[in-house]
Amino acid sequence: MGVRDVNADVTTWFDGRARVLFVHAHPDDETIATGGTLAALAEAGREPLLVTLTRGERGEVVAGPLEALVAAHGIAVARQNELKTALGMLGVDRHAFLGVEPARAEGYPPAIYEDSGMAWGPDGRATAAEDASPDALTSAPAVEALNDLLAAAYQSNAQAIVSYDDGGGYGHPDHVFAHRLARAVAHALEIPFWAIVSDVFSSDAGPVPADTSPNTVEAHDVSPWLPRKTAALRAYATQLTVDGDEIVHVGGQREPIGTVEAFRRLTPAPSGPGAESAPGGEASSAEAPAG
Repeated sequence: MGVRDVNADVTTWFDGRARVLFVHAHPDDETIATGGTLAALAEAGREPLLVTLTRGERGEVVAGPLEALVAAHGIAVARQNELKTALGMLGVDRHAFLGVEPARAEGYPPAIYEDSGMAWGPDGRATAAEDASPDALTSAPAVEALNDLLAAAYQSNAQAIVSYDDGGGYGHPDHVFAHRLARAVAHALEIPFWAIVSDVFSSDAGPVPADTSPNTVEAHDVSPWLPRKTAALRAYATQLTVDGDEIVHVGGQREPIGTVEAFRRLTPAPSGPGAESAPGGEASSAEAPAG
């Protein structure tokens, strides 16, 4: 698979690129999948920028006293507050929601992209919810969302972009959209795109994609930042609980708190008319904003 040695030398991560843009679908995704890496980069003064695409409006709530609080104030408010607390624990100062400056195309009023929701398919993977809102991320004009993320990448002088693999990790439609969106922006700006790798050392990790460059799977030892990552996870009390070294999701699924976070660098998308498609299937005509 071309996995590089696991290491905690932040200066070598992402081929030594200092300004990395992380693109995640919902609050808590950033901590579960990349919390240790974010904390390490922030501590090293590399100032990663996180763009969260939605506020997680369709998330379920852990049973208990928080249900009443969420009912009174709304889950979007609760999850925004949790995200703010989690980023404080990770030491990440630079964050934006897609549709809000700096992740909004110049000249447009702020916009909110809502959680698209999901349902579990017969194969155990997530599929799109049938009752997605007209304001859902996956219902939005793809070019508008693309230009919003392009603005964030351009204004932050991003040197690399990180998001999910083309299957969105477990198939959530917002995660799949995030991959397509982030990769299209990386292609437009001619900067590397790194896909989050799950179970990088597992024999069940699956085949290496054909568009993977040789020797470009990085495995980050984030154990020095595990206390920060765990504290950030605890901030998401509406979505999960921390039980020892495991995350217990709202549906009861258990997941180890990762001490290794891995990323696969993908080769640029094919060039040529229409080869790089926007998330909704339209050919992208986005250009870097002037300035």
